[in-house]
Amino acid sequence: MSESRPIRVVMAKPEAGGKGSAAPPTLVEAFTEAGFEVVQADEDQSPAGLVATVVREGADVICISSLLGEHEALFGGVLDLLAEQGAGQVTVIGGGIIPTTDITALKERGVAEIFSSGTPPWAAAEWIRDHVRQSSGV
Repeated sequence: MSESRPIRVVMAKPEAGGKGSAAPPTLVEAFTEAGFEVVQADEDQSPAGLVATVVREGADVICISSLLGEHEALFGGVLDLLAEQGAGQVTVIGGGIIPTTDITALKERGVAEIFSSGTPPWAAAEWIRDHVRQSSGV
């Protein structure tokens, strides 16, 4: 991969059930302004569908918004499938409505960072810039 290629971020909001499944515009805007290439996940936002998008897009990061309490199965499924696909180096981050106790468990499972509700979009972009290497993509 070229050093000059921007960090690629797949944005996912799988628990929306196809309605309003686009990532928050303020987050997309912050990531775009930070120089990242932002890709919206396909309609199939199951763990398998998300991983297929990550692999096809050669993403460095997947950012998952979880709002309905399915975060453990969702993030766990994505992490397992990334490893199975040989893409375990992709950074998995997320946010939404996730209890503090669950954040600890998700990080122990392999999620790199969880941004709590109210985190400014620019802070998430800074975190990616500071922690994600462009060479992590698939």
